[in-house]
Amino acid sequence: MTFLLKRVLPAIILAGLLTGVAEAQVKIGTIDLRRVFDGYWKTKQSDGTLKERAADMEKEHKNMLDDYKKAREEYQQLVTSAADQAVAQEERDRRKRSAEEKLRYLKDQEETIAQYERQARQTLDEHRRRMRDTILGEIKTIVNARAKADGFTLVLDTAAESFNNTPVVMFSNNENDITEPVLKELNAAAPADVAKDAAKPEAPAAEKKK
Repeated sequence: MTFLLKRVLPAIILAGLLTGVAEAQVKIGTIDLRRVFDGYWKTKQSDGTLKERAADMEKEHKNMLDDYKKAREEYQQLVTSAADQAVAQEERDRRKRSAEEKLRYLKDQEETIAQYERQARQTLDEHRRRMRDTILGEIKTIVNARAKADGFTLVLDTAAESFNNTPVVMFSNNENDITEPVLKELNAAAPADVAKDAAKPEAPAAEKKK
């Protein structure tokens, strides 16, 4: 029974699907969704905004680490001076109390820095997810309209991969590929400066390395 379910049943289902396809005269279109997503001007704009925000956060993080490093050096100096037998006991006790206060400050700073790192990652991840969902929604709207206009029953993403990183679409002659028309429509509303930058030819790999 298990053998029948694993071997025979899928064959029956596939045969039924093929029969349905033949009867319905399915017209399939294709699109390279990765190329469309990466080539969309809003994706590039959002990436730039995300990088700027990440740079600001990194700068703030660096300032916090610099302050922490400075405080730690001051703490080490206080510990050393508190053990100096050349000064009076009262002064050593005062320095020891200062060192203890500085140590508490360092522990607070460690927690603050760790919390900032977690919050920064979460903020960037949420921004990236919202950007991705918004852009994919806009692309899907254009794809749906194009598919209906061209009479497609189905549009497959030729850039898609399965769970084990193998291509979902093994072959396509690109006869019904709508990548370029969709990308052109999406970029039609690009600001003049963005469109100008996008139109610039990409530098050769050898020049990039320089």
